[in-house]
Amino acid sequence: MEGTILVAGDERPDADSAVAEQLRRLCTAMEEHGLRVRWTHRTTDALAVIRSESMLMGMLAGWDGGGEKVLDAVTKRFHRLPVFLMAAEQEPRDLPLWVYEVIQGYVLLLEDTPGFIAGRIAHAAEEYTERILPPFFEALRKLEDRHRYSWHTPAHAGGVAFLKSAVGRAFFDYYGERLLRTDLSISVPELGSPLDHTGPIGEAERNAARIFGADRTFFVVNGNSTANRIVGHHAIARDELALVDRNCHKSIQHALTISGARPVYLVPERNGLGLAGPIPAGKLSAEAVRERLADHPFTASAATPEPAYAVVTNSTYDGLCYDTVRVAELLGASAPRVHFDEAWFAYGRFNPLYDRRYGMAVDEESLPGPSRPTVFSTQSTHKLLAALSQSSMLHVRPAPRAPLDYERLNETFLMHASTSPLYPMIASLDVAAAMMDGPSGPFLTGEAIVEAIRFRQAMVRLAGRIREDTARPDWFFGVWQPDEVTDPRTGRSLPFENADLELLSTRPECWTLAPGAAWHGFDDLDDGHCMLDPIKVTITCPGADATGGTTEWGIPAKIVAAYLERRGIVVEKIGDHTLLVLFSLGITKGKWGTLIDALIDFKSAYDADLPLAEVLPDFGPSGITLRALCTQVHNKLRDANLDDLLDQVFTDLPEPVLTPAACYQALIRSKTERVPLRELANRTSAAIVVVTPPGIPMLMPGESTGPDDGPLMSYLYALEDFDRTFPYLATDIHGAARDESGHYWIDCVTT
Repeated sequence: MEGTILVAGDERPDADSAVAEQLRRLCTAMEEHGLRVRWTHRTTDALAVIRSESMLMGMLAGWDGGGEKVLDAVTKRFHRLPVFLMAAEQEPRDLPLWVYEVIQGYVLLLEDTPGFIAGRIAHAAEEYTERILPPFFEALRKLEDRHRYSWHTPAHAGGVAFLKSAVGRAFFDYYGERLLRTDLSISVPELGSPLDHTGPIGEAERNAARIFGADRTFFVVNGNSTANRIVGHHAIARDELALVDRNCHKSIQHALTISGARPVYLVPERNGLGLAGPIPAGKLSAEAVRERLADHPFTASAATPEPAYAVVTNSTYDGLCYDTVRVAELLGASAPRVHFDEAWFAYGRFNPLYDRRYGMAVDEESLPGPSRPTVFSTQSTHKLLAALSQSSMLHVRPAPRAPLDYERLNETFLMHASTSPLYPMIASLDVAAAMMDGPSGPFLTGEAIVEAIRFRQAMVRLAGRIREDTARPDWFFGVWQPDEVTDPRTGRSLPFENADLELLSTRPECWTLAPGAAWHGFDDLDDGHCMLDPIKVTITCPGADATGGTTEWGIPAKIVAAYLERRGIVVEKIGDHTLLVLFSLGITKGKWGTLIDALIDFKSAYDADLPLAEVLPDFGPSGITLRALCTQVHNKLRDANLDDLLDQVFTDLPEPVLTPAACYQALIRSKTERVPLRELANRTSAAIVVVTPPGIPMLMPGESTGPDDGPLMSYLYALEDFDRTFPYLATDIHGAARDESGHYWIDCVTT
């Protein structure tokens, strides 16, 4: 790997001094070793290089001037970077003791030759380069460097087969030879086995377990959906009771189907914006669970009277993360195994802001005693860390109360794992873990948090400026977040936009959902139970309020999202009046600046009442303005009362009739039929029906649709009517098919 050496001291590169002349010779000698040299005499420049130069392989630092700041910055960015303290003829005296822990030695510029010093630095940089490579990625690189013939699968044999046709050659040239040479068979012994967890692969999983705080980690290369199915398949047996977060991913339902479990759902809060909130702590207590089970149809014939497993989504799609230690304590009183589906929260362990908010925080120290449950955490590593798509991890921390036999867990793993995994995916998991190791994790996550907060504050300040400008309408987009925060150090309350960046990026108290706070709109919350993750930013459009629901006037988010897409900006999730954007490790100031600019331009187009054809060509009806379309769509959303209906659907859950497993048996034996909405009342659904947003299942397999005038049917009628009126804004609904006229059809168990 090509690397950079930073020279940071008081000497200017063009200075006329013996020390500067020797440094120039030293820089030339280091370049002859293949190292790129960055020489700066200003502390601010040195700090900028440390922040931005990921390929820094070593540093020569002076102590006078800003040396202390520079060395401190290195410790917060890099793990064991080779640092040499440079001086003219003798080492600095009276250095703080911590400096000796950072530096690798001294460089006395006027005592040794430039060639000798350069060789010493190059050797240290080479050792550092080898040290930072994680186990599997290092083994894969070494294997690829041997240039051996392939006599095993895959049949493209390192890409050679692609070279035998024009289309194959195009594929080869597009992806490059290195990717194809590292696409290897599971039979390559030097890399170990992803099924038996041996060799470099096993070492990489053990390294990831150390980094993520797990007792054991499994690399899952079929996505977090597969990781969820593995846990559910292993943790619960047929006809046992499972406590399931209603705000669950459909892969949890797949696990229930495979295992034959009997789900009892835990109901999360919802607010007026249509966002899914947390399950209140009161509903997780042993007493609340007993009451929930007492009159549930699945309890009487369950294999055991007590739940065997509980699963909670953490963090939610919208960025709400629990105090997992408290949740494990509460649910552990009812279930011996607790599963946190952390598909969107793989980075939780690596920043102090999320202390106690991630699954592997539940350990012997945080929750001592015999009641601690065995904890599973499943993570889509690729979603918000740096890994290839479908690359996920399963972390486990067992407890004596529910002993875990890893050989038996691996038998379940084998039922879902591929015998032909893509090794670059495994390498990306290995690298993603290594990137979070040591100070790098807090540094990288801290950057994402800070940029998200800067965007949040910029949006609020801009909205304030627009309100003060009497020359234009005073509306603008908002951000779902506290209006003000309290500095825990002083007790002083501050407007969010004026709060110190360090305060907002380091103090979780600024983001916790205080009971009764109007900004979040959720009821029945305990203090500290839930926190909003700052990197998941929900932009609010005029038209809905977190406490009051849909308002008289508004601008639908789907129209804003269509405009943003024309500007090359694709958001993660779209609600009726909300847009979710994610501030991942790859975010930049320029990136979020373009988003703000696009939002301002949308406002200008709306205020000017520009023709829709000019703002969004080939979108919506012709001969109408952008403002008129927004008005039509918002009025339809308001008059249909969709928010209240959806709230009823998720508050009073449908009646369970069959288990998901029983529905699946009906499905594969052709004992289901597709039913139009007008005939759906009081039928048993064979499918999971999910509307995004909020992404919570409104109907699970085996549940009754209820009466024709009930909340579920009323909501589906209203939703179908909206989609038929505005087909270009049709709802993202899973589990319901549409015919040519836009009517819904849903699979039901035959009567």
